[in-house]
Amino acid sequence: MTEPVFTVANQLTMLRMALVPLLVLLVLGREFTWALVVFVVAGLTDALDGYVARHAGQSTTLGAMLDPVADKIFVGSSYAVLTWASGLTCPLPLWLTVTLLFREGMLLVAVVVVNLTIGRRVYQPSRLGKVSTFLNIAAGAAALLVNALGECPRAVWWLYVATLGVMIASTLQYLYLASERTPKRA
Repeated sequence: MTEPVFTVANQLTMLRMALVPLLVLLVLGREFTWALVVFVVAGLTDALDGYVARHAGQSTTLGAMLDPVADKIFVGSSYAVLTWASGLTCPLPLWLTVTLLFREGMLLVAVVVVNLTIGRRVYQPSRLGKVSTFLNIAAGAAALLVNALGECPRAVWWLYVATLGVMIASTLQYLYLASERTPKRA
């Protein structure tokens, strides 16, 4: 018997991916308040899809593969547009966006290569990885908020630095754990 595809959890993940073009268009149109609303809704779908999958028995192989991809598309697109769009009062720093895009691309390629050469593996996120994801989302939300307000307070820079530090630490931890342990077969 095959797993269901259109579970509520998977639909929430797909909704998050579907919101990305709207978010990008709103930022490009300098509609930062509406972009922030879309960003928050997309962030809520990220929290809800995992909760529903775990608590309603809707964990699927598709969901396990789709969720991290949706996260990478959502955060990567948000960072790119919040760095390079014109009319930003307070863009995300180039060093943060380039690091994020490189990290996400590197991890995605590594997972694909491992799955194709060794066989399907499931990689569980660490606590540090979850903190990094939270800070990535918080930095994106902060960038939208300060642009909606038309300000660029110094405190937001410290959030970006913390985000970068935790992102690097979680990447190093992920690489260490991946080299020390064989991930679980799916």
